[in-house]
Amino acid sequence: MKWFDRARREAEDPPFPRPARHGRHGRLGRSPITKPPLPGVGSRYDIFSMVVTSTADFLRATWPELREVHFDVGSMPTHEDDRAVPRWTIDRDRNLIVVHRVPVERLDRAHGLPMYRADDFHKRILVESAVFGAAAEYLGHEPWELGADPFH
Repeated sequence: MKWFDRARREAEDPPFPRPARHGRHGRLGRSPITKPPLPGVGSRYDIFSMVVTSTADFLRATWPELREVHFDVGSMPTHEDDRAVPRWTIDRDRNLIVVHRVPVERLDRAHGLPMYRADDFHKRILVESAVFGAAAEYLGHEPWELGADPFH
């Protein structure tokens, strides 16, 4: 038997199936970064909600008047103001502050840049400033009065 006969026979009927080295786009056998019990955080809504929650937790720890207030995330306000689209809605009867994601993400600006061109730091600052503004309006204070005072 010559070498080319053996090569032709192996090509027609390989002795064992050859395992695939690469799947589609070269990513065969890779597992997801997060395992099934942990959902991945990556959508704009998840990040927005996480920033609102962490900022609200800071404000609740700083201001006892906010400990019973529930902060929630809404997509768009149900009513419009005559002057502008509201960034948050306050319901004092239900102790509820709703921060609206779409107006904060789309209409606010970070140092004159549109929201889609701002980096993650500036996006977080915009969301935190909306939460501080809503909490300040709820309490009847100015937003800069709500921060932790380093001299006390």
